[in-house]
Amino acid sequence: MKVKGYPMLAGLLAVMLLVGLQTPAYGENATTKATWIWQTDLIQDGGEELLDFSREEGINLIFLQIDRQMPFEVYEAFIQRAHENQIAVHALGGDPRWALTEHREDMLGLADWVINYNGKVSAGARFDGIHLDIEPYVLAQWEDEQDIIISTWEQNLMVFLNQVSGSDLELGIDIPFWFDQYTLSNGTSLNEWLIGTFDHVTVMAYRNEVESEHGILNLTRDELELANRLGKQILIGVNTKEMPGEPHTSFYGHGKERMNAKLEHLSSALGSYASFAGIAIHDIRNWQNMSNDGSVPPDDKDPTSPSPAPDPNPEPGEGDRVPDADPVTRDSIVRGTYIWEAHEVIQNSQEILDFAKETNLNWLYVRLDLEQPYSSYSSFVKQAAAAGIEVHAMGGHPIWALEENRPRMMRLVNYVKNYNRAVEGNERFHGIHLDIEPYVLPAWRENSQQVISEWTANLDAFVTELKKDSNLEASMDMAVWLDKYKVPGQDMSLSKWMINRMDHVSLMAFRDAAEGSNGIVAVAKEEIAFADELGKPIKISVEIKASHEGDHITFYEEGAAYMEEELAKLPDLLKDSPSFTGSVVHAYAYWKNAKP
Repeated sequence: MKVKGYPMLAGLLAVMLLVGLQTPAYGENATTKATWIWQTDLIQDGGEELLDFSREEGINLIFLQIDRQMPFEVYEAFIQRAHENQIAVHALGGDPRWALTEHREDMLGLADWVINYNGKVSAGARFDGIHLDIEPYVLAQWEDEQDIIISTWEQNLMVFLNQVSGSDLELGIDIPFWFDQYTLSNGTSLNEWLIGTFDHVTVMAYRNEVESEHGILNLTRDELELANRLGKQILIGVNTKEMPGEPHTSFYGHGKERMNAKLEHLSSALGSYASFAGIAIHDIRNWQNMSNDGSVPPDDKDPTSPSPAPDPNPEPGEGDRVPDADPVTRDSIVRGTYIWEAHEVIQNSQEILDFAKETNLNWLYVRLDLEQPYSSYSSFVKQAAAAGIEVHAMGGHPIWALEENRPRMMRLVNYVKNYNRAVEGNERFHGIHLDIEPYVLPAWRENSQQVISEWTANLDAFVTELKKDSNLEASMDMAVWLDKYKVPGQDMSLSKWMINRMDHVSLMAFRDAAEGSNGIVAVAKEEIAFADELGKPIKISVEIKASHEGDHITFYEEGAAYMEEELAKLPDLLKDSPSFTGSVVHAYAYWKNAKP
């Protein structure tokens, strides 16, 4: 934590913290005005455009996402300029999986990187702090394993804090306003522990009203009072990103003038709280794209999706149609895996390619971070193609099954289409793969037929939108037991409907033996029969992650070598099934750390 071991400096900084979060050398305003920069490549040219905007808007704190592959010199030049403009810069990082024990090292890697960087550059170019954005409540297992995840998250953060202790870095973290409903194992509220542990927290009070019953004031009062008692600082975070289906959570479409007026009112109303340190506006790209009056141009694009580069243009004669990806020379039998951590592809691409070579992979489902520019993925896809690996973009969340969240799915579709239009043939994705498992939602238990109705409608819309101007392959993960459900209004099993609607499915036949009455082939037989009948490809997906559902679900206990032996049996066992096209292991993060 900051200032440990420096008594005189600690006293000075304690005073400074009462009037804001800025490092004393940077930032003259009494309160903080912060923003997030998620697109790290925007600073490669020195970031003058961002700094000009920051000066205009009075920003004095930037949370800058770290790309650990980017040269130190790029950060050095940007931070030096930011400090010259009285703007503090905190290294930003985060992933929902950082709450899990198996992803602790990635979070600690951020701390190591920042400390190493600060030790090698001049004082004027050092990061002033580290800011974490970890949102474990979006994990699929949150619904059933909240207590476990909160416990491992607490442990991970304690290790992280210990690692940065004495580094003189300001430490902050984002939290939602509703975290006060959760507690740690010792009975302490999660909010109280986070606020008391970090130098400051940013409360994501994503609303566009200040005084209403569900406005920002009411939603943040408890956190501010708690921080007052603990002698800690709070930033109030607001949103400018378009939120289809949730317009009340953003100032998108309201205009800068209206937003500024409300934020001035908010700051005035919160002035009586000693803990109130200022406002944080998410994020700089969306904020920059706001008009003054709230008007949205007719051809407005999702502001978080980078504009396609003008060259190369779509292939001659294609018009606005999405050009096809170049074919990849690979074995006809798929050997694949899932990469859920979007930052892995961006930051550790060579490690993935090396692992793929070692394990003879030729197929990857890669989750995308739609905040990133196309350049974040093009080089990786190109290198993968050269290595005989076909790459499919991936996304999904249980709530994507609900009609109100269809725009989230369509945003992924639009991103991939525009990406493929903007890059070369050997840099293009071959398809989009969905992982949507709504049976973990409370709504499934309340009315599964209604959820299935909305889910199938969303999937139908997904395929229709994808196919209207592209040959991108549509695929999805599917549980083996969905055949016991019917499609509403049809005499057809849900499994058969999905297999028929998609170009291929990956069947989650999570068992640790190929043969036997409860083995992979046995639990997959109905779906394989459907696929054979429909003439559709099917891939068998297996698990190597530890599972609370039992050892028979996963190869975690047996290890990678045993898994390979069982997977090697599938082609022979399924030789009479033309639909079987290979296997996919869930997932890269677990496989690479599995027992031999």
